Amino acid sequence: MRIFKDMELVEQLGSGIPRILQFYDRECFYFSDNYVRMSFPAEQVTEQVTEQVNRIIAVIKEEMTVRELMEKLKIKHRPTFLYNYLKPALELGLIEMTMPNKPNSPNQKYRLTVLGNGFKIKENEM
Repeated sequence: MRIFKDMELVEQLGSGIPRILQFYDRECFYFSDNYVRMSFPAEQVTEQVTEQVNRIIAVIKEEMTVRELMEKLKIKHRPTFLYNYLKPALELGLIEMTMPNKPNSPNQKYRLTVLGNGFKIKENEM
């Protein structure tokens, strides 16, 4: 890592993660055996969120299936739910799949992202 300092590509060594944690939750980090992935929420989402997306964010608790979400929202028409609620929330990065490599799995569930959690908190504070 010293090479980055010597090449003047970083201002100082070891300051990044503590500085990131001043502004973002630890949920922004994903640690695996071989790498660390960091995902940071975008700030422009609040202007683009529809009433339907607000509703799905409000009801989602931990990991939930499509059926559970539809029941909570009292929606019976699956295509309406998928195109007006689920798809926009996924595209905005407010929710994510628990199995992104298997989007059509019968065991697929959805959960709030760091951005979705932050948005939910902001909405509740209003």
